[in-house]
Amino acid sequence: MIVTTTEAIAGKKVVRTIGWAKGNTIRARHIGKDIMAGLRGIVGGEIVEYTKMMAEAREEAMARLIDDATAQGANAIVGLRFTTSMVMQNASEIIAYGTAVVVE
Repeated sequence: MIVTTTEAIAGKKVVRTIGWAKGNTIRARHIGKDIMAGLRGIVGGEIVEYTKMMAEAREEAMARLIDDATAQGANAIVGLRFTTSMVMQNASEIIAYGTAVVVE
């Protein structure tokens, strides 16, 4: 599966636009990670526990996006975007979305 943030893929021609494809996940913070993050907040620096959690969430959302596009018959996704929002206290959703297409 070709996935790109651009609207076109160099060397490929979009022969069919299928439509919107998406993948999402909701992640909640862990009390142990919150304690470590609080300590890092006092001394400064990157909060690696949350960086790792968000990286894993993006990968999961991407995998679900690819599954959705594949199920629709696509072999590529153009216009990839990510968005995130808080759905409740201590839980965030990350969504990966784009346009599912068939390219040759």
